Amino acid sequence: MFMADIAGVRVLYTGDYSCEEDCHLCAAEILQFSLYFNSEKMEKTIRRLAEKTPEVGETVSGFLVKKAFTYQIMAIDDLHVFSQLSTENISQRITIAYSGAFGVLKHRLKRIFESVESLSDEEYEGPAFRVHERLTVKYESEKHISLHWRSDPISDMVSDSVIISILLILLILILITITSYY
Repeated sequence: MFMADIAGVRVLYTGDYSCEEDCHLCAAEILQFSLYFNSEKMEKTIRRLAEKTPEVGETVSGFLVKKAFTYQIMAIDDLHVFSQLSTENISQRITIAYSGAFGVLKHRLKRIFESVESLSDEEYEGPAFRVHERLTVKYESEKHISLHWRSDPISDMVSDSVIISILLILLILILITITSYY
């Protein structure tokens, strides 16, 4: 199928290469039209964010929700009101087999991270310290330590790097043991 324009007359040719006779249709007269779209997007704040009108240039933080071609910015606490979603805080804990000295671990982590602070023994029932005010490293027994943190992207990155550091310390202790044996 193709459109042919001969001497100002437009004809739609619908040949299908069969034995049936070809069909020629005149083109329909179509008026030209234009559509104009407003490219500006407008968001409205709702519930808690709408209580105070933001000033020009002021930062508004929340969730941007698109629903039926409208945009709404809402506070995290209002998410359950306008959707079936809910927010939760996740606390994570991992226990690692560690038979080295707890003070050595703390010293090594102090050399890697800017902020390593000791915590009271009474509160954590034994030696513990906090890395970057996000991750708690606790001495559980002679063979175990545990890491505790609230899950968010930065805390997860800190915990990953602390876990890798602990595993590297363990690897170094194993290599020192093997080389001193031979």
